[in-house]
Amino acid sequence: MENYFKEIEKKLKKEIKFEKLKIINNSHKHKGHQFFSEDKYHLHLKIESVFLRSITRLSAQKLIMNVLKDDLKQKIHALEISIE
Repeated sequence: MENYFKEIEKKLKKEIKFEKLKIINNSHKHKGHQFFSEDKYHLHLKIESVFLRSITRLSAQKLIMNVLKDDLKQKIHALEISIE
């Protein structure tokens, strides 16, 4: 799991300028939900970024989702994004 989170950080760093990233795994909060799968993560990304704050919230979220599009199909079930 740690390696996977480092992989996410690397992908985001390659495409987006940010100062700090914190990845929180909230998967345990969703056990028992209808579509819960042990193979997919429920993540919360907390990103400190002057760049992302300089564009619209929607544009920033689209940019992040585009970078992680393959992960969203295969490894991430839910993604919460906080831009600080």
